[in-house]
Amino acid sequence: MAARTLMIQGTASHVGKSVLVTALCRLFVRRGLKVAPFKAQNMSNNSFVTPDGKEIGRAQAVQAAACALAPRTDFNPVLIKPESERSAQLVVNGLVSGKLTANDFGRVRRDCFESVREAFARLAAEFDLVILEGAGSPAEINLRDQDIVNMRMAQEARAPVLLVGDIDRGGVFAALVGTVTLLTSEERQHVKGFLINKLRGNAGLLASGIRAVEAQMEIRCLGVIPHWGDLQVPQEDSVGWDSWTRVQPCRPDVLSIGVADVPCISNFTDFEVLRREPDVCMVRLREMIDRPLDALIFPGTKNTAEALRFIKTRGLDQVAGRVVAGGGTVIGLCGGFQVLGKKILDPEGVESDEPELEGLGLLDVVTSFASGKVTVGVTGIHRESGCPIEGYEVHMGRTSLGKDVAPLLEVQTVGESVRRPEGVVSADGRLLGTYVHGLFDAASFRRLFLNRLRAARGWAPLDPMPGSSLDQELDRLADFVGKHVDLSAIDAIIEQGV
Repeated sequence: MAARTLMIQGTASHVGKSVLVTALCRLFVRRGLKVAPFKAQNMSNNSFVTPDGKEIGRAQAVQAAACALAPRTDFNPVLIKPESERSAQLVVNGLVSGKLTANDFGRVRRDCFESVREAFARLAAEFDLVILEGAGSPAEINLRDQDIVNMRMAQEARAPVLLVGDIDRGGVFAALVGTVTLLTSEERQHVKGFLINKLRGNAGLLASGIRAVEAQMEIRCLGVIPHWGDLQVPQEDSVGWDSWTRVQPCRPDVLSIGVADVPCISNFTDFEVLRREPDVCMVRLREMIDRPLDALIFPGTKNTAEALRFIKTRGLDQVAGRVVAGGGTVIGLCGGFQVLGKKILDPEGVESDEPELEGLGLLDVVTSFASGKVTVGVTGIHRESGCPIEGYEVHMGRTSLGKDVAPLLEVQTVGESVRRPEGVVSADGRLLGTYVHGLFDAASFRRLFLNRLRAARGWAPLDPMPGSSLDQELDRLADFVGKHVDLSAIDAIIEQGV
Protein backbone atom coordinates (compact mmCIF):
# COMPACT_ATOMS: atom_id res chain seq x y z
CA MET A 1 0.00 0.00 0.00
CA ALA A 2 1.36 3.45 -0.93
CA ALA A 3 2.22 5.80 1.89
CA ARG A 4 -0.10 8.55 3.00
CA THR A 5 1.28 12.04 2.46
CA LEU A 6 1.29 15.51 3.95
CA MET A 7 3.04 18.56 2.50
CA ILE A 8 4.20 21.76 4.16
CA GLN A 9 4.43 24.77 1.84
CA GLY A 10 5.08 28.39 2.75
CA THR A 11 4.13 31.91 1.74
CA ALA A 12 7.84 32.68 1.28
CA SER A 13 11.32 31.38 2.00
CA HIS A 14 12.39 31.08 5.65
CA VAL A 15 8.88 30.96 7.13
CA GLY A 16 9.80 27.80 9.07
CA LYS A 17 8.87 24.99 6.69
CA SER A 18 11.94 22.85 7.39
CA VAL A 19 11.60 23.12 11.16
CA LEU A 20 7.88 22.33 11.08
CA VAL A 21 8.47 19.27 8.89
CA THR A 22 11.12 18.17 11.37
CA ALA A 23 8.70 18.55 14.29
CA LEU A 24 5.88 16.73 12.50
CA CYS A 25 8.23 13.90 11.52
CA ARG A 26 9.12 13.34 15.17
CA LEU A 27 5.50 13.66 16.34
CA PHE A 28 4.27 10.97 13.94
CA VAL A 29 7.26 8.68 14.56
CA ARG A 30 6.43 8.76 18.27
CA ARG A 31 3.03 7.30 17.35
CA GLY A 32 4.76 4.25 15.91
CA LEU A 33 4.49 5.17 12.22
CA LYS A 34 7.27 4.69 9.69
CA VAL A 35 7.81 8.27 8.49
CA ALA A 36 10.12 9.71 5.84
CA PRO A 37 10.88 13.34 4.93
CA PHE A 38 11.04 14.45 1.31
CA LYS A 39 12.13 17.64 -0.41
CA ALA A 40 12.31 17.26 -4.16
CA GLN A 41 14.68 20.17 -4.67
CA ASN A 42 16.70 22.11 -2.14
CA MET A 43 18.83 25.19 -2.77
CA SER A 44 21.45 25.41 -0.05
CA ASN A 45 25.18 25.34 0.54
CA ASN A 46 24.56 23.73 3.92
CA SER A 47 24.88 20.11 2.88
CA PHE A 48 25.38 16.81 4.66
CA VAL A 49 27.03 13.55 3.66
CA THR A 50 25.03 10.31 3.73
CA PRO A 51 26.57 7.05 4.99
CA ASP A 52 27.20 5.97 1.40
CA GLY A 53 29.18 9.15 0.66
CA LYS A 54 26.56 11.22 -1.15
CA GLU A 55 25.28 14.74 -0.59
CA ILE A 56 21.89 16.08 0.52
CA GLY A 57 20.61 19.24 2.16
CA ARG A 58 21.40 19.55 5.87
CA ALA A 59 17.73 20.14 6.69
CA GLN A 60 16.76 16.75 5.25
CA ALA A 61 19.51 15.07 7.27
CA VAL A 62 18.02 16.62 10.43
CA GLN A 63 14.53 15.54 9.36
CA ALA A 64 15.88 12.02 8.85
CA ALA A 65 17.20 12.11 12.43
CA ALA A 66 13.72 13.16 13.56
CA CYS A 67 12.44 10.00 11.87
CA ALA A 68 15.20 7.88 13.49
CA LEU A 69 16.60 7.16 10.03
CA ALA A 70 20.02 7.42 8.46
CA PRO A 71 20.08 10.16 5.81
CA ARG A 72 19.71 9.01 2.21
CA THR A 73 19.53 10.75 -1.14
CA ASP A 74 15.88 9.79 -1.68
CA PHE A 75 14.99 12.38 0.97
CA ASN A 76 16.45 15.17 -1.21
CA PRO A 77 17.13 13.97 -4.76
CA VAL A 78 18.00 17.42 -6.19
CA LEU A 79 20.33 19.84 -4.41
CA ILE A 80 21.36 23.16 -5.95
CA LYS A 81 24.45 24.78 -4.41
CA PRO A 82 24.86 28.45 -5.40
CA GLU A 83 28.37 29.43 -6.48
CA SER A 84 27.51 33.04 -7.38
CA GLU A 85 24.45 35.14 -8.09
CA ARG A 86 24.15 33.58 -11.54
CA SER A 87 25.55 30.06 -11.28
CA ALA A 88 25.22 26.98 -9.13
CA GLN A 89 26.43 23.41 -8.82
CA LEU A 90 23.74 20.80 -9.50
CA VAL A 91 23.70 17.65 -7.35
CA VAL A 92 21.32 14.85 -8.40
CA ASN A 93 20.85 11.71 -6.32
CA GLY A 94 23.77 12.85 -4.20
CA LEU A 95 26.30 13.25 -7.01
CA VAL A 96 27.52 16.31 -8.90
CA SER A 97 25.66 16.60 -12.21
CA GLY A 98 27.17 19.70 -13.76
CA LYS A 99 26.43 23.38 -13.32
CA LEU A 100 23.40 25.61 -13.70
CA THR A 101 23.23 29.21 -14.81
CA ALA A 102 20.46 31.68 -14.11
CA ASN A 103 19.10 31.11 -17.63
CA ASP A 104 18.81 27.32 -17.58
CA PHE A 105 16.96 26.46 -14.37
CA GLY A 106 14.25 24.98 -16.59
CA ARG A 107 16.74 22.19 -17.14
CA VAL A 108 16.07 20.96 -13.59
CA ARG A 109 12.50 20.05 -14.48
CA ARG A 110 13.43 18.60 -17.87
CA ASP A 111 16.38 16.53 -16.68
CA CYS A 112 15.72 15.86 -13.00
CA PHE A 113 12.01 15.38 -12.41
CA GLU A 114 12.12 11.71 -13.33
CA SER A 115 14.78 11.19 -10.64
CA VAL A 116 12.52 13.03 -8.21
CA ARG A 117 9.54 10.85 -9.09
CA GLU A 118 11.59 7.66 -8.70
CA ALA A 119 12.94 8.75 -5.30
CA PHE A 120 9.46 9.57 -4.03
CA ALA A 121 8.07 6.28 -5.36
CA ARG A 122 10.68 4.34 -3.41
CA LEU A 123 9.76 6.14 -0.20
CA ALA A 124 6.02 5.75 -0.81
CA ALA A 125 6.48 2.00 -1.17
CA GLU A 126 8.49 1.69 2.06
CA PHE A 127 6.92 4.09 4.56
CA ASP A 128 3.53 4.67 6.18
CA LEU A 129 3.73 8.46 5.84
CA VAL A 130 5.87 10.78 3.74
CA ILE A 131 6.00 14.42 4.87
CA LEU A 132 6.97 16.62 1.96
CA GLU A 133 8.46 20.10 2.10
CA GLY A 134 8.10 22.83 -0.49
CA ALA A 135 10.58 25.58 -1.29
CA GLY A 136 10.08 29.32 -1.34
CA SER A 137 6.47 29.95 -2.29
CA PRO A 138 4.09 28.08 -4.62
CA ALA A 139 2.83 31.50 -5.76
CA GLU A 140 6.01 32.32 -7.69
CA ILE A 141 3.96 32.14 -10.86
CA ASN A 142 6.88 33.22 -13.07
CA LEU A 143 8.53 29.91 -12.13
CA ARG A 144 5.42 27.71 -12.32
CA ASP A 145 6.51 25.99 -15.53
CA GLN A 146 9.83 25.07 -13.93
CA ASP A 147 8.44 23.90 -10.59
CA ILE A 148 9.28 20.43 -9.31
CA VAL A 149 9.17 21.10 -5.56
CA ASN A 150 5.88 22.84 -4.72
CA MET A 151 2.50 22.19 -6.36
CA ARG A 152 3.85 19.94 -9.08
CA MET A 153 5.19 17.65 -6.37
CA ALA A 154 1.97 17.93 -4.37
CA GLN A 155 0.09 16.75 -7.45
CA GLU A 156 2.58 13.95 -8.11
CA ALA A 157 2.30 12.74 -4.49
CA ARG A 158 -1.43 13.46 -4.17
CA ALA A 159 -0.46 15.34 -1.03
CA PRO A 160 -2.72 17.62 1.02
CA VAL A 161 -0.93 20.89 1.72
CA LEU A 162 -0.68 22.99 4.87
CA LEU A 163 0.34 26.56 4.07
CA VAL A 164 2.65 28.31 6.57
CA GLY A 165 2.94 32.07 7.03
CA ASP A 166 5.53 33.92 9.12
CA ILE A 167 3.90 36.61 11.28
CA ASP A 168 7.28 37.81 12.54
CA ARG A 169 7.83 39.44 9.14
CA GLY A 170 4.48 41.23 9.20
CA GLY A 171 1.70 41.00 6.63
CA VAL A 172 0.94 37.37 7.31
CA PHE A 173 -2.76 37.54 6.39
CA ALA A 174 -2.05 39.22 3.07
CA ALA A 175 0.69 36.66 2.40
CA LEU A 176 -1.65 33.74 3.06
CA VAL A 177 -4.56 35.10 1.00
CA GLY A 178 -2.27 36.33 -1.77
CA THR A 179 -0.57 32.98 -2.06
CA VAL A 180 -3.80 31.04 -2.37
CA THR A 181 -5.27 33.58 -4.78
CA LEU A 182 -2.35 33.14 -7.19
CA LEU A 183 -2.74 29.36 -7.30
CA THR A 184 -4.69 27.68 -10.06
CA SER A 185 -8.02 26.11 -9.15
CA GLU A 186 -6.45 22.67 -9.40
CA GLU A 187 -3.60 23.70 -7.09
CA ARG A 188 -5.99 25.25 -4.56
CA GLN A 189 -7.68 21.88 -4.12
CA HIS A 190 -4.53 20.66 -2.39
CA VAL A 191 -4.50 23.40 0.27
CA LYS A 192 -6.37 22.03 3.29
CA GLY A 193 -5.31 24.36 6.10
CA PHE A 194 -2.90 27.05 7.19
CA LEU A 195 -0.54 27.70 10.09
CA ILE A 196 0.74 30.99 11.47
CA ASN A 197 4.32 30.73 12.63
CA LYS A 198 6.75 32.69 14.87
CA LEU A 199 4.24 34.69 16.89
CA ARG A 200 5.62 37.11 19.47
CA GLY A 201 2.81 38.28 21.70
CA ASN A 202 -0.85 37.56 22.36
CA ALA A 203 -2.44 35.01 20.01
CA GLY A 204 -5.90 36.34 20.93
CA LEU A 205 -5.21 39.50 18.93
CA LEU A 206 -5.20 37.41 15.75
CA ALA A 207 -8.69 35.96 16.17
CA SER A 208 -10.61 38.36 13.92
CA GLY A 209 -7.96 38.18 11.20
CA ILE A 210 -7.92 34.40 11.31
CA ARG A 211 -11.71 34.25 10.99
CA ALA A 212 -11.61 36.58 7.97
CA VAL A 213 -8.91 34.55 6.25
CA GLU A 214 -10.70 31.27 6.99
CA ALA A 215 -13.86 32.67 5.42
CA GLN A 216 -12.10 34.03 2.36
CA MET A 217 -9.94 30.95 1.68
CA GLU A 218 -12.51 28.39 2.96
CA ILE A 219 -9.83 26.53 4.90
CA ARG A 220 -9.08 26.36 8.64
CA CYS A 221 -6.26 27.73 10.71
CA LEU A 222 -4.69 24.68 12.32
CA GLY A 223 -2.36 26.44 14.70
CA VAL A 224 -0.60 29.59 15.82
CA ILE A 225 2.96 28.70 16.79
CA PRO A 226 4.95 31.05 19.01
CA HIS A 227 8.47 32.10 18.08
CA TRP A 228 10.67 29.25 19.29
CA GLY A 229 13.50 31.42 20.60
CA ASP A 230 16.66 29.43 21.36
CA LEU A 231 16.09 26.60 18.93
CA GLN A 232 19.10 24.28 18.93
CA VAL A 233 18.20 22.23 15.89
CA PRO A 234 20.44 22.81 12.84
CA GLN A 235 18.70 24.97 10.24
CA GLU A 236 19.27 26.01 6.66
CA ASP A 237 22.38 28.16 6.32
CA SER A 238 20.71 31.30 5.04
CA VAL A 239 18.14 31.22 7.84
CA GLY A 240 20.43 31.21 10.84
CA TRP A 241 23.35 33.07 9.29
CA ASP A 242 21.26 35.97 7.98
CA SER A 243 19.83 36.49 11.45
CA TRP A 244 23.26 37.30 12.88
CA THR A 245 24.12 40.94 13.35
CA ARG A 246 27.19 41.93 11.35
CA VAL A 247 29.29 43.48 14.10
CA GLN A 248 27.99 43.40 17.65
CA PRO A 249 29.64 44.71 20.83
CA CYS A 250 31.29 42.09 23.02
CA ARG A 251 31.68 42.27 26.77
CA PRO A 252 35.28 42.45 27.98
CA ASP A 253 34.87 39.27 30.04
CA VAL A 254 34.07 36.96 27.10
CA LEU A 255 36.05 35.65 24.13
CA SER A 256 35.58 37.55 20.87
CA ILE A 257 35.52 35.23 17.82
CA GLY A 258 35.12 36.70 14.34
CA VAL A 259 33.65 34.87 11.35
CA ALA A 260 34.49 36.11 7.87
CA ASP A 261 31.21 36.72 6.03
CA VAL A 262 32.47 35.44 2.68
CA PRO A 263 30.36 35.05 -0.49
CA CYS A 264 28.53 31.73 -0.93
CA ILE A 265 29.20 30.74 2.68
CA SER A 266 28.58 27.05 3.31
CA ASN A 267 27.92 24.95 6.40
CA PHE A 268 27.66 27.89 8.78
CA THR A 269 26.43 25.41 11.39
CA ASP A 270 30.11 24.44 11.81
CA PHE A 271 30.54 27.31 14.26
CA GLU A 272 26.99 27.95 15.41
CA VAL A 273 27.65 25.78 18.48
CA LEU A 274 30.40 28.18 19.54
CA ARG A 275 27.81 30.95 19.67
CA ARG A 276 25.95 29.13 22.45
CA GLU A 277 28.96 28.93 24.76
CA PRO A 278 28.64 31.22 27.81
CA ASP A 279 32.10 32.76 27.39
CA VAL A 280 31.89 33.47 23.64
CA CYS A 281 30.77 36.46 21.59
CA MET A 282 30.59 35.84 17.84
CA VAL A 283 31.27 38.72 15.44
CA ARG A 284 30.18 38.59 11.79
CA LEU A 285 32.75 40.38 9.59
CA ARG A 286 32.40 41.67 6.04
CA GLU A 287 35.24 44.16 6.23
CA MET A 288 38.30 45.10 8.24
CA ILE A 289 37.79 46.12 11.85
CA ASP A 290 40.23 47.57 14.37
CA ARG A 291 38.88 45.83 17.46
CA PRO A 292 40.91 42.92 18.87
CA LEU A 293 39.73 39.35 18.32
CA ASP A 294 40.71 36.20 20.20
CA ALA A 295 40.11 34.10 17.09
CA LEU A 296 39.07 34.49 13.47
CA ILE A 297 37.29 31.76 11.50
CA PHE A 298 37.37 31.56 7.71
CA PRO A 299 34.34 29.36 6.95
CA GLY A 300 33.52 27.07 4.08
CA THR A 301 32.42 28.56 0.77
CA LYS A 302 31.08 27.22 -2.51
CA ASN A 303 33.37 29.60 -4.42
CA THR A 304 36.85 29.63 -2.92
CA ALA A 305 38.34 31.95 -5.55
CA GLU A 306 35.60 34.55 -5.08
CA ALA A 307 35.91 34.26 -1.28
CA LEU A 308 39.67 34.83 -1.51
CA ARG A 309 39.20 37.96 -3.63
CA PHE A 310 36.57 39.22 -1.18
CA ILE A 311 38.85 38.63 1.81
CA LYS A 312 41.68 40.60 0.26
CA THR A 313 39.47 43.42 -1.04
CA ARG A 314 37.74 43.91 2.31
CA GLY A 315 40.95 43.76 4.34
CA LEU A 316 40.06 40.58 6.19
CA ASP A 317 43.53 39.25 5.42
CA GLN A 318 44.89 42.15 7.46
CA VAL A 319 42.52 41.28 10.30
CA ALA A 320 43.91 37.72 10.23
CA GLY A 321 47.45 39.06 10.38
CA ARG A 322 46.63 41.22 13.38
CA VAL A 323 44.93 38.32 15.18
CA VAL A 324 48.04 36.16 14.76
CA ALA A 325 50.39 39.00 15.74
CA GLY A 326 48.29 39.64 18.84
CA GLY A 327 48.55 36.06 20.05
CA GLY A 328 45.16 34.93 18.76
CA THR A 329 44.13 31.95 16.65
CA VAL A 330 43.05 31.73 13.00
CA ILE A 331 41.20 28.67 11.73
CA GLY A 332 40.08 27.77 8.22
CA LEU A 333 37.24 25.32 7.60
CA CYS A 334 37.01 23.62 4.20
CA GLY A 335 37.16 26.49 1.68
CA GLY A 336 38.52 28.66 4.46
CA PHE A 337 41.32 26.11 4.90
CA GLN A 338 42.18 26.45 1.22
CA VAL A 339 42.21 30.25 1.48
CA LEU A 340 44.79 30.20 4.30
CA GLY A 341 47.35 28.36 2.16
CA LYS A 342 50.08 29.63 -0.14
CA LYS A 343 48.44 28.84 -3.48
CA ILE A 344 45.22 27.60 -5.02
CA LEU A 345 45.71 25.81 -8.34
CA ASP A 346 42.77 25.24 -10.69
CA PRO A 347 44.17 24.31 -14.12
CA GLU A 348 40.92 22.65 -15.24
CA GLY A 349 38.69 25.59 -14.25
CA VAL A 350 36.70 23.52 -11.74
CA GLU A 351 35.79 26.53 -9.57
CA SER A 352 37.45 29.49 -11.26
CA ASP A 353 38.71 30.74 -14.61
CA GLU A 354 42.05 31.62 -12.97
CA PRO A 355 44.50 28.69 -13.06
CA GLU A 356 46.53 29.96 -10.09
CA LEU A 357 45.74 32.22 -7.15
CA GLU A 358 47.90 33.45 -4.31
CA GLY A 359 46.39 32.48 -0.98
CA LEU A 360 46.83 34.32 2.31
CA GLY A 361 50.06 32.44 2.96
CA LEU A 362 49.35 31.79 6.62
CA LEU A 363 49.60 28.01 6.29
CA ASP A 364 52.28 26.06 4.45
CA VAL A 365 49.84 24.22 2.18
CA VAL A 366 48.87 24.24 -1.50
CA THR A 367 45.41 23.29 -2.80
CA SER A 368 44.81 21.83 -6.25
CA PHE A 369 41.35 21.56 -7.79
CA ALA A 370 40.40 18.67 -10.06
CA SER A 371 37.19 16.97 -11.13
CA GLY A 372 35.76 14.56 -8.60
CA LYS A 373 34.20 15.61 -5.32
CA VAL A 374 35.14 14.25 -1.90
CA THR A 375 32.02 13.42 0.15
CA VAL A 376 32.78 11.20 3.14
CA GLY A 377 31.77 10.88 6.76
CA VAL A 378 34.67 10.63 9.21
CA THR A 379 35.40 9.77 12.82
CA GLY A 380 38.69 10.25 14.60
CA ILE A 381 40.65 12.24 17.13
CA HIS A 382 42.37 15.56 17.61
CA ARG A 383 45.94 14.38 17.17
CA GLU A 384 47.51 16.33 20.05
CA SER A 385 44.90 15.84 22.76
CA GLY A 386 43.13 12.65 21.71
CA CYS A 387 39.73 14.39 21.91
CA PRO A 388 37.23 12.40 19.81
CA ILE A 389 35.70 14.12 16.78
CA GLU A 390 33.07 13.20 14.21
CA GLY A 391 32.00 14.97 11.05
CA TYR A 392 32.10 14.87 7.27
CA GLU A 393 34.03 16.24 4.30
CA VAL A 394 32.49 17.91 1.25
CA HIS A 395 35.04 19.52 -1.08
CA MET A 396 36.48 19.60 -4.59
CA GLY A 397 40.11 20.57 -3.86
CA ARG A 398 42.91 18.43 -2.45
CA THR A 399 45.45 20.06 -0.15
CA SER A 400 49.10 19.07 0.20
CA LEU A 401 51.12 19.92 3.31
CA GLY A 402 54.50 21.65 3.46
CA LYS A 403 57.23 21.13 6.02
CA ASP A 404 56.14 23.87 8.44
CA VAL A 405 52.84 22.30 9.50
CA ALA A 406 51.69 19.06 11.10
CA PRO A 407 48.38 17.18 10.78
CA LEU A 408 45.60 18.48 13.01
CA LEU A 409 43.48 15.31 13.17
CA GLU A 410 43.58 11.59 12.58
CA VAL A 411 40.41 10.35 10.89
CA GLN A 412 38.95 7.38 9.10
CA THR A 413 35.89 6.71 6.99
CA VAL A 414 33.62 3.69 6.97
CA GLY A 415 35.62 0.83 5.51
CA GLU A 416 39.04 2.24 6.41
CA SER A 417 40.93 0.07 8.90
CA VAL A 418 43.41 2.72 10.01
CA ARG A 419 43.25 6.44 10.58
CA ARG A 420 44.85 8.91 8.20
CA PRO A 421 46.20 12.39 8.96
CA GLU A 422 43.82 15.27 8.16
CA GLY A 423 44.07 19.04 8.31
CA VAL A 424 47.03 21.06 9.55
CA VAL A 425 48.24 22.97 12.57
CA SER A 426 51.16 25.35 12.78
CA ALA A 427 54.08 24.74 15.14
CA ASP A 428 52.74 27.26 17.68
CA GLY A 429 49.21 25.81 17.50
CA ARG A 430 47.59 29.12 16.54
CA LEU A 431 46.92 28.45 12.86
CA LEU A 432 44.53 25.60 12.06
CA GLY A 433 42.97 24.23 8.90
CA THR A 434 40.66 21.28 8.26
CA TYR A 435 38.17 19.86 5.79
CA VAL A 436 36.07 18.27 8.55
CA HIS A 437 32.66 19.87 9.00
CA GLY A 438 31.20 19.44 12.48
CA LEU A 439 34.54 19.64 14.29
CA PHE A 440 33.23 22.00 16.97
CA ASP A 441 30.19 19.80 17.62
CA ALA A 442 32.53 17.65 19.74
CA ALA A 443 32.13 19.18 23.20
CA SER A 444 35.58 18.16 24.50
CA PHE A 445 37.42 19.55 21.47
CA ARG A 446 35.30 22.71 21.46
CA ARG A 447 36.13 23.42 25.10
CA LEU A 448 39.82 22.61 24.51
CA PHE A 449 39.86 25.18 21.69
CA LEU A 450 38.12 27.81 23.80
CA ASN A 451 40.22 27.18 26.90
CA ARG A 452 43.36 27.78 24.88
CA LEU A 453 41.94 31.13 23.84
CA ARG A 454 41.17 31.80 27.51
CA ALA A 455 44.73 30.84 28.50
CA ALA A 456 46.08 33.43 26.06
CA ARG A 457 44.07 35.99 28.03
CA GLY A 458 45.32 34.65 31.34
CA TRP A 459 41.89 33.30 32.27
CA ALA A 460 41.15 30.04 34.06
CA PRO A 461 39.70 27.17 31.97
CA LEU A 462 36.04 26.22 32.03
CA ASP A 463 34.54 22.73 32.02
CA PRO A 464 32.53 21.60 28.98
CA MET A 465 28.84 22.46 29.16
CA PRO A 466 26.62 19.38 29.66
CA GLY A 467 24.58 20.24 26.55
CA SER A 468 21.68 18.24 25.13
CA SER A 469 21.86 15.78 22.26
CA LEU A 470 20.24 16.37 18.89
CA ASP A 471 17.71 13.68 19.75
CA GLN A 472 16.71 15.52 22.92
CA GLU A 473 16.40 18.79 21.00
CA LEU A 474 14.19 17.11 18.40
CA ASP A 475 11.90 15.86 21.15
CA ARG A 476 11.82 19.35 22.66
CA LEU A 477 10.91 20.83 19.28
CA ALA A 478 8.18 18.23 18.69
CA ASP A 479 6.69 18.84 22.14
CA PHE A 480 6.68 22.60 21.50
CA VAL A 481 4.99 22.40 18.09
CA GLY A 482 2.58 19.69 19.26
CA LYS A 483 1.17 22.04 21.89
CA HIS A 484 0.25 24.67 19.32
CA VAL A 485 -1.17 22.80 16.34
CA ASP A 486 -4.40 20.85 15.95
CA LEU A 487 -3.00 17.36 15.45
CA SER A 488 -6.45 15.77 15.29
CA ALA A 489 -7.37 18.00 12.37
CA ILE A 490 -4.05 17.24 10.66
CA ASP A 491 -4.72 13.52 11.16
CA ALA A 492 -8.07 13.93 9.42
CA ILE A 493 -6.49 15.82 6.52
CA ILE A 494 -3.89 13.08 6.04
CA GLU A 495 -6.56 10.39 6.20
CA GLN A 496 -8.81 12.15 3.70
CA GLY A 497 -6.01 13.03 1.27
CA VAL A 498 -6.78 14.97 -1.89
